[in-house]
Amino acid sequence: MPEKRRSYQARLSALRKEMKKEKRDGYILPRTDEFQSEFLAPYAERLKWLTGFTGSAGVSIVLDYKAVVMSDGRYTIQLKDQVDTKLYETADMTKTSVGAWLAENAEFNTVIGYDVWLLTIDQIAKITEQVKDKSITLKPVEGNLIDRIWTDHPDWPSEPVSVFPEEVAGKSSEKKCKEIAKIIKEKGCKSCLITQSDSIAWLLNIRGADVPYIPVCLSYLLLHDDGTAEWFVDENKLTPDVARALGHKVKIYSFSKMEKRMLEAGGKIWVDPKTAPSWFGMITRKNDIDVHLADDPCAKPKSIKTASEQKASRFVHILDGVAVTRFLKWVDDHQNKISKSELAAENALVGFRKQSRQYVGPSFETIAGFAEHGAIVHYRATMQSNRMIKGDGLLLVDSGAQYHWGTTDITRTVAIGKPTKEMQENYTRVLKAHIAVASAIFPQDTTGKEVDEMARAPLKEVGLDYAHGTGHGVGCYLGVHEKATHISPKEDNTFEPGMLISNEPGYYKEGEYGIRIENLVLVRGAVKGGHYCFDTISYAPFDPALIIESMLTKSEKEWIKSYERKIVDFIMPRLSDEEQKWLKGKLLFSGKD
Repeated sequence: MPEKRRSYQARLSALRKEMKKEKRDGYILPRTDEFQSEFLAPYAERLKWLTGFTGSAGVSIVLDYKAVVMSDGRYTIQLKDQVDTKLYETADMTKTSVGAWLAENAEFNTVIGYDVWLLTIDQIAKITEQVKDKSITLKPVEGNLIDRIWTDHPDWPSEPVSVFPEEVAGKSSEKKCKEIAKIIKEKGCKSCLITQSDSIAWLLNIRGADVPYIPVCLSYLLLHDDGTAEWFVDENKLTPDVARALGHKVKIYSFSKMEKRMLEAGGKIWVDPKTAPSWFGMITRKNDIDVHLADDPCAKPKSIKTASEQKASRFVHILDGVAVTRFLKWVDDHQNKISKSELAAENALVGFRKQSRQYVGPSFETIAGFAEHGAIVHYRATMQSNRMIKGDGLLLVDSGAQYHWGTTDITRTVAIGKPTKEMQENYTRVLKAHIAVASAIFPQDTTGKEVDEMARAPLKEVGLDYAHGTGHGVGCYLGVHEKATHISPKEDNTFEPGMLISNEPGYYKEGEYGIRIENLVLVRGAVKGGHYCFDTISYAPFDPALIIESMLTKSEKEWIKSYERKIVDFIMPRLSDEEQKWLKGKLLFSGKD
């Protein structure tokens, strides 16, 4: 038996022994932490440790006699590659929910264990409803079963907290707290429990370093209707600068004081059931606390960037555009001279970004996938999977960065060697989809799913599609994925001026190639009778070798011309003479005006 499989089999066996000790017939292990973070500190990578799956979304259900690892459509191929199918089944959790899988596979009258900090109030309610016909009981266990058997379990993060400048935030923390407090009061609540780390960072104008890629501090916060707050956080992380910035209106408590402080707060407490760990649901029921269940009230205000946040975002996208343009030249220079690998490309891009003094680090793990790896939507090159970029094919690079004081996310797909006509046609269709969003002018009540339809139309005309959303919210020196609004088939939320959103349609041919084109856009209002539009703020050239100009409409060509003029204005002056010469050759309409 291979050593790798032996290791995962031993871990699965150890978990089942712990389940037996706790008198549980099964155990649910989601890929998350106690704060529902997208990116996890090493201590919280429990699903990866147990199963080997490294995707950003997933869950495992372990029964006495079978087990499954589930994720979504982005990770279909990755699940096959990373999970030992002799130990685990695999499934798409967008088609088969945790509750549905348990109802189908668990026996009658079984008891399923879980960690009260890793499953939310809504998740527990949904699973409970789905398994009730089989008399399956969800029963929490003390602590986390994986932590018991993970012998070299990493420690919790202990990085210091820093102040986010008010001149960049555009509002003081005190003003934000008062504005959210007003919303809380209008709903008849005395306080609101905020469990999302990026919401707390935004509200308090602080940043941290507890998880990779997002500058947040793992904590909880109780905001009262008078604008004062109680912050449950490791006090050792707070610098004197942070203490001074917070002032007397924010009191600091340890995590152990949460139940007592919630009880003493009095009145109705606002809780987001989608993000609050089920522990809070248990505590409110235990203490008969009146609860208002609703979405995090910080989510939408956080998504609407202030004028100063927009200014900071525009500036860092120019810095990032310079780095990405230099990287694209690096790829072009090397493809016919000396072969480079996917990991080498990833490292080169980081190197170009590091040339800016404002660079802090990546905003997510870079995707650099050549040929068939580009068809894996969230591919990550490893020492085992790393392949050389040579021959004919497409290289897809999706990356982002954190700068002082903004967040970027950009994808470019380039031809290596000679692309096929099919690749060129499909790239052009993806470009048309991208332009459909970028150039859209729409009524104020337009939803994310309506814009998503615009993007997919050029692909659906020939029976093509992609298994991910067209866009997601992006923070200001915060999370690269914000939840207030999306451009996706199920998104009913509308747009507000100041929202920063990605525009990233794609096409993926399994086993052959992937195509994605991504820029970030700011929602802008007051155009053509009060309609809204998107203002693209990412700047880097498209690959003209992949564009079939005859497939473009006149208006699409005009959009590209306008976009290229911005590249010339914002990026060109920051490049060397050699880099400028290369860039001019990569502009589709350069010299044609």
